[in-house]
Amino acid sequence: MKLTVAVSALLIVPAAGYAFVRPSSTRLNSAVAEPETVAHAAPQQLTRFDRLKKTYKGPRKDTTDDGLDFSYADFDDAVQATEYAFNRNDVVKGTVVQYDVSGAIVDIGAKASAFLPTQEAALIQEQGDAIESLVDIGSELDLQIISEEDENGQLLVSVKRIEYRAAWDRVVARQAEDAVFEAEVINVNRGGAICLVEGLRAFLPGSHLTGMMPTEEIIGTKLPLKFLEVDQENNKLVVSNRRAVVEQQMSDLSRGDIINGMVKALKPYGAFVEVGGMSGLLHISQISYDRIDDLEKVFQPGQQVKCMIIDHDKVNGRIALSTKTLEPEPGDMLKDPEMVFEKAEETAARYHERMEAERKAREEAARDIVLGLGDSLDDLTGDDNDDDSVDGEKADPLADVSDNLDSLLS
Repeated sequence: MKLTVAVSALLIVPAAGYAFVRPSSTRLNSAVAEPETVAHAAPQQLTRFDRLKKTYKGPRKDTTDDGLDFSYADFDDAVQATEYAFNRNDVVKGTVVQYDVSGAIVDIGAKASAFLPTQEAALIQEQGDAIESLVDIGSELDLQIISEEDENGQLLVSVKRIEYRAAWDRVVARQAEDAVFEAEVINVNRGGAICLVEGLRAFLPGSHLTGMMPTEEIIGTKLPLKFLEVDQENNKLVVSNRRAVVEQQMSDLSRGDIINGMVKALKPYGAFVEVGGMSGLLHISQISYDRIDDLEKVFQPGQQVKCMIIDHDKVNGRIALSTKTLEPEPGDMLKDPEMVFEKAEETAARYHERMEAERKAREEAARDIVLGLGDSLDDLTGDDNDDDSVDGEKADPLADVSDNLDSLLS
């Protein structure tokens, strides 16, 4: 088919790129449209000067090791000889160089700085403590490595782990001394209270609290304590307030002292009296010189009483009590116990005087017996022992025995 087409096209090629030229508005008589013409331009080539300019780094400085105490070869040998091995649980020195959102950046001499998380910055922390309140910038710390290197070569370190071990060492030393110490109550639960001992959480059973209950009112209170159980392997620490109080009070108690107490419980064989956290036994035979048929007619739980200490066991914290020694007249505890308690000190003084007189009487009687035995032996030996006399005086065969007895009774 014969086509008559009048086409006028202009191709424009810019320096870098392509250009599309729209054909003229003349319609084609053909039903098929011809594609637009696309022109491709070759990329611009850099000159040698442009390539040199692009890679130029400035004037070159010649470096030598002249005037130095070591050469580059020496430095390379020193680097190769230096070990940068940091293993888990190693203890290293580190310097705090920067605070972070959840911890601090610490320089420990590794190829990358180590990270100290806030929860690992100290053993004793208050809730909500920030890292700024736990460590100072520029401070040098003993740190324990607690992780392997991550993909960036960074290690996690801890101060808390080191302080934790040191705290256990101090606790074990205190247990060996078996001394009384003070600790603060930081929490309570149904079974007792939690105390902070050298930064460690210790359990104080409610049965070992003296004169108080494990309620929130005692939180923040410092109590005298002694150890009941120290088990570092199982992380178990148990303390007692009662044992500490008993030991302190027992050191100040002696036989014959008058003490105030409260009846805690009645048993068929007597009454238990609480004396400053200790439990003393007032045996039924020590209540009155008269016979007691019904103990509940004499005492009631919660009743305040005065007693005399007649015996004590300081090791186990036990004391034996008596009220019959305070009776002005036999049977007064059954007739008028309040009068007995009012005159307790006066009656106790007379009781001590009577006991002292009886003791001296027993000593005199024992001495008379020994001297009488000596005189009898002298009469039996007669003149047969004249040769055994010393400095003109007869030797007394019981002299040493008498002297020893005197020393025992004095």
